[in-house]
Amino acid sequence: MPQVKNTTNGTKTVEVSFIGHFLGQTANLLQLLNARFPELGLQKNDCFEMSWLESTIFWADFPVGTPIDVLLDRPNGPAVFFKVKSDYVKEPIPKQGIESIWKIILKIEKVWMQWNPYGGRMSEISESETPFPHRAGNLFLIQYWTFWGEEGAETTKKYVGLSRKLYEGTTPFVSKSPRETFQNYRDIDIGANLDNRTNFETAKVYGSKYFKGNFERLVSVKTAVDPQNFFKHEQSIPPL
Repeated sequence: MPQVKNTTNGTKTVEVSFIGHFLGQTANLLQLLNARFPELGLQKNDCFEMSWLESTIFWADFPVGTPIDVLLDRPNGPAVFFKVKSDYVKEPIPKQGIESIWKIILKIEKVWMQWNPYGGRMSEISESETPFPHRAGNLFLIQYWTFWGEEGAETTKKYVGLSRKLYEGTTPFVSKSPRETFQNYRDIDIGANLDNRTNFETAKVYGSKYFKGNFERLVSVKTAVDPQNFFKHEQSIPPL
């Protein structure tokens, strides 16, 4: 997870964190990773054993050891505004490409990227078996998360623009035709029906990026179960 950090001499750099979720005991994880990735130098004190429920607290950025009762609390912190975008990467990004990405996020500062590796069981399932098509052939998924705390239209315009600039800068290194994206990171930049009507041609633009070849099958299902398009939103599946 690359993000901008301040150094001790007052400059800024890109810090990369590697966070993994292993279903098992620490001893088994150490044996596995030290055999496959000895360069990581993983040690027991780098690991935290916890229940699945406790892991949801960890992924919500609470300190390790936070009581699970925190899940009952309503958020009461300051408002955080953000813009999310995503990409799929099929080929290793060259060193020069990574350096160019680092330069962009150093200018934005209030941004982090999350790179989620694919493969394994993800690649064993056919992309047509479920609506989710991003299977074999993807090295990892990138999430771009640009955030800010200041209110106002100009501030929002600034950071949304910076997010789009970062997205533009990664174009040479990500999937193409279509430029695939992850449905759960909603991004109306890639296409949206904004007039409360679901136009098929508009939906096909974002639908091909979210669902690839499964889009037409989803349209058929939608036509069968909701022909009047009662359930809809900016990026919903249209009926025929």
